Parts: sequence; C-alpha cells; structure tokens
Amino acid sequence: MEFSLTTLGTASALPTANRYPSAHILTVRERLFLIDCGEGAQMQMRKAGISIGKIDNIFISHLHGDHVFGLFGLLSTFSMMGRTTPLYIHAPYRMENVLSFFKEHFGEGLKYEIVLVPVKCKEPEKILDMNSIEVYAFPLEHRGETYGYLFKEKMPARNVHKHLIEPNSLSLYEIARLKEGSDVVRNVSEMVDGELVEYEQILKSEEFTYLPYSPRSFAYCSDTAPFEKLSEWVKGVDLLYHEGTFGDELSQMAASTFHSTASDAAKCAKAAGAGKLVIGHYSSRYKNVDSLLFQAREIFAETYSAKEGAIFDIPLNKYK
Repeated sequence: MEFSLTTLGTASALPTANRYPSAHILTVRERLFLIDCGEGAQMQMRKAGISIGKIDNIFISHLHGDHVFGLFGLLSTFSMMGRTTPLYIHAPYRMENVLSFFKEHFGEGLKYEIVLVPVKCKEPEKILDMNSIEVYAFPLEHRGETYGYLFKEKMPARNVHKHLIEPNSLSLYEIARLKEGSDVVRNVSEMVDGELVEYEQILKSEEFTYLPYSPRSFAYCSDTAPFEKLSEWVKGVDLLYHEGTFGDELSQMAASTFHSTASDAAKCAKAAGAGKLVIGHYSSRYKNVDSLLFQAREIFAETYSAKEGAIFDIPLNKYK
C-alpha cells in the first residue's frame, strides 16, 4: 500500500533552468493528490510517469502565481482527454474568481464539473474524508490567505490474534466486538468445591487484538513564516514538507517576506517529532542547496532536500 511524495517543483517565485515552481503529488494507495500546481506541473507529471487522469483532488495552498500558474493548462488537458468525472479543488475562497475566469474564457466544451471546495479555518479542520484517508487544512503565516494540509491514513481495523481464538472459544460475535476495540464481558458459571460460582470474565480488546500496521501521515507547509502552533498541528507526522526558501544568512529577508529558512523548517520538524523532513521552495539565488541542507541537518538530522522528480516513500510499518 503505497504512501509517497513526488516533488515536481522545488523553486520559489522565480523558476530556474533546473527547477520548476511548486507542485507535488502525494500517492496514497493508488490515489493521487496534487498539492499546488505551479507552472509546468503537468509537464513534470509526464516526465515522472504519473497518470494525470487519476487526479480527483487538487489542494492549493494560496493564490500566488508560483503555486497556481500551471492550473489552467492542467484543466484544459483534462478536457482534451475527455474527462467526465468531477474534479475537486480545495483552495482559499478567492479561487472562485480564478475558476470563473477560466470557465468563461477557456471552458468551452468542458464536459466535467470543477467543484471548488473553499478552505477557511483558523485551526486545523477536516476538509476531506475518504475510505482510507482524511485531510485536514490549517492556516499558515504568509502574505495573503494561506493554508497547509495534513494527510492522515485512517486507523485500520484491528486483527484478532489467531492463536487465542480456539483456546478461548471465541464466538464470531465476540471476535467482531474485539476487532471494534470493545472489551467482551462474559457471565461465567462454574462449580468450585461443589458450589456454583458465577463471575464476570473480561476479554480485553488490547490483549486479544493488534493493529496490522501503523497509519501513516504527511504534512505540507508552504509558504509560511515560522510560528509556534505549527509544530503542534503537525505533531508526530511521518513526513513533513516545509519550505526552506533561504539560508541563515538571509533570515531577515525570510522574516520580512513571511518565509522560512532551512533552519526554521528543521526546528519545526524537531519540535513536532516528525519522522523525516523535506525542504524545498528554494530561492533562485541558490544554485546549489547543499548549504541549506547542511544548516537544517545541524538541527534535525533526518532532513532531505527536494529535487524535481524525487520520491520520498513512507514505508508501511507492519505488526511483527
């Protein structure tokens, strides 16, 4: 069951010869979620061998050009591919004006529905609930209304330890209750020293069952200035993507533009107890991002630098 992030664009406002603006694909059990859609996003998806037609949900962090300029081309491509299934775009409410412009000027012959799901919250809020995953939005500190997104696998159904079924004569009803996480109470009667003794026997779900695997999670935080609550909102996340636009030497510029340094990203990951950190959204002034990676790893060792086409996998941690 795949759970992985493909980074398609790692540049900030100014693309370079080797970097595209922000765009990422999160793959969860063959479902594809597009997160931001900078210029050239669909070209990068083609290069990465990603099936564009499998995208049903797009998440836009904010309405700065380097995060949305690839959207019109992608919407047009969907139309030319003969798409008929609805497309859901989760974005700040001002996206309605953008989509209205697209439909008016480029939407002729559109055979699929574009559904805007406006994002508006001051605290983490669930915005999508699917069979195996749920998505939360939370506000970021940037110029203009900006949101981050947290993707969480749902808790799997518990399994019963097979070696405990026969010795305890578990019925189908009891097995079902235990798998739900509920304890089973039995009214037991037995003869002890010639007397009938009645008592309750409690079969605890936690002793008779186990989780087949640990649910995985991914958080996307771009663009944003550092702020204390963020690490709380992404607490314990397996994989954190956090912008690291600047190095420490440009911390004042980062603050004035409501961006983060690579060190800021690492501090957030450390405070959150994240499994891994991926930094990206690099300023075009950095031809090589090794210095940013070094600064982040000084604080949080499990830091990795995003590159076009790179895949960051969150392996399934099965019960042993």
